[in-house]
Amino acid sequence: SIVEQNYKNVEIIVVDNYSSDRTRQIARKYGAKVYLKGPERAAQINFGVRKARGEYVYRVDSDFVLNQNIIQEAVEICETKGYDAVIIHNTSDPTISFWSRVRKAERDCYRNDEFNVAARFWRRKAFLSVGGFDENLVAGDDYDLHNRLLEAGFKIGRIASEEVHIGEPRTLAEIVWKHYYYGKSIGRFIRKNPKRAMIQLSPFRMSYTKCLSNFLNSPLLMLGFTIYQIVRYIAAAIGIVTRRF
Repeated sequence: SIVEQNYKNVEIIVVDNYSSDRTRQIARKYGAKVYLKGPERAAQINFGVRKARGEYVYRVDSDFVLNQNIIQEAVEICETKGYDAVIIHNTSDPTISFWSRVRKAERDCYRNDEFNVAARFWRRKAFLSVGGFDENLVAGDDYDLHNRLLEAGFKIGRIASEEVHIGEPRTLAEIVWKHYYYGKSIGRFIRKNPKRAMIQLSPFRMSYTKCLSNFLNSPLLMLGFTIYQIVRYIAAAIGIVTRRF
């Protein structure tokens, strides 16, 4: 979906964390520059941005499918309105599992939200001027960068085109493990972002009220969302406790 973008003046950089599949071969087939770097995604993204030659950089995870207009729209809004970063709505593929339907319902509540979003498209100079991603963070790294861009006075806009996340959980066990893992490192994010973190991590978000009718029209979806919220916050809390002790 990157190769098929309407905007063709792109440099594709893949930073692979020593995967054992055919990631590197496939990336080179599509003309990407491929590098090896770990240990976590923050370090990989920072490395990729430093290697990039363009004025703008766009973080695309390996489990994203892009609308073909994304880069063109993002570049245009930055050039015409002076934005330094762009929020691109990230939705979920609902066909993967029941839990992916729940995740799509949740994610779509964040459309036009001011807190539970993070820019993924940036002017390279703006990204570097705030130090890029905090490589000591695993959970909340995207929120943290977004918060620092706002604090530094950079202008952040939005576009209509969307990204689709296809790496959604298939089982409740996957949700438990992911949030337990994030819980073990979330403390640093909270200490760095004491005000916005309480809103960004709260289980009770104003954005959910915008989608209330969708949940009321689907009792099964509402039940799934309730279970999902309870499970992920308990798993994260256990992660926090085990990290402390």
